[in-house]
Amino acid sequence: MEIEIGARSDVGRVRNQNEDSYKVLAPLNLFVLSDGMGGESHGEVASALAVETVATHCQEASNNVAVPFYGEHRASLTDKTNRLGSAVRLANRRIREAAQEVAARKGMGATILAAWVDGPRLSLVHVGDSRAYLLRTGVMEQLTSDHSLVAEQVRRGLLTPQQADASEMQSVLIRALGTDPEVEIDANEHVLLDGDILLLCSDGLTRMVTDPEIASTLLTHASAQSAADRLVELSNEYGGEDNVTVIVLRIRQEPGGLFGYLRRWMRPSEPPPPEREDN
Repeated sequence: MEIEIGARSDVGRVRNQNEDSYKVLAPLNLFVLSDGMGGESHGEVASALAVETVATHCQEASNNVAVPFYGEHRASLTDKTNRLGSAVRLANRRIREAAQEVAARKGMGATILAAWVDGPRLSLVHVGDSRAYLLRTGVMEQLTSDHSLVAEQVRRGLLTPQQADASEMQSVLIRALGTDPEVEIDANEHVLLDGDILLLCSDGLTRMVTDPEIASTLLTHASAQSAADRLVELSNEYGGEDNVTVIVLRIRQEPGGLFGYLRRWMRPSEPPPPEREDN
């Protein structure tokens, strides 16, 4: 399996400082993104600490299986997904400790979105409103659910999606790293196919660029990096009201490998050719 990677982060047109952080560990096929919150409370410190903690914990565990897990180990999930969950719980602890050490950091926090690709399997763990999308055969699906106040109101039928998009409460999170001693995570697994495109992004993209335009950009750009660059440019062209970070992953099949088998298996079966009649 090959993964073509494109990534870019930008401060935007309004903010003075970039509070987004991301890390790409290509040898591990591990990708981590975080959006800091807190402004003067050093959100950039929280996001940097989040991505570094997750990356380091997973790297150490890859080298040493005896590295302890933090929190619940779910039997229904793979070791890599459970390890991501452990890393995110540890990041929550580290952010809270860092906030307690320096008074000016009180109230800092961050979202987290971590993806770990192991063969055709994608492990995905997140907290907050940074999103993961999967684009397959021209159709884009959001793989994560926002942990925000307006998203929760939409889920309960109190707001329409259109009202949520226009709400001044879009940035209010109901879950984030650093806000509570224990953090509730969302952990999911997916099967990737040849030709899939995976997008990880902060809300600086999704609040400025519509899903159809995101999908069109991913489809029409020849490389993962050019797609990542264009998405950031679009966010800025439409106002750049927030920091924006994107990671674009294009999945490529190994000839004759498991990806090819899975893709053939998941396609609708073709009808057999008509029988030949001999005259």
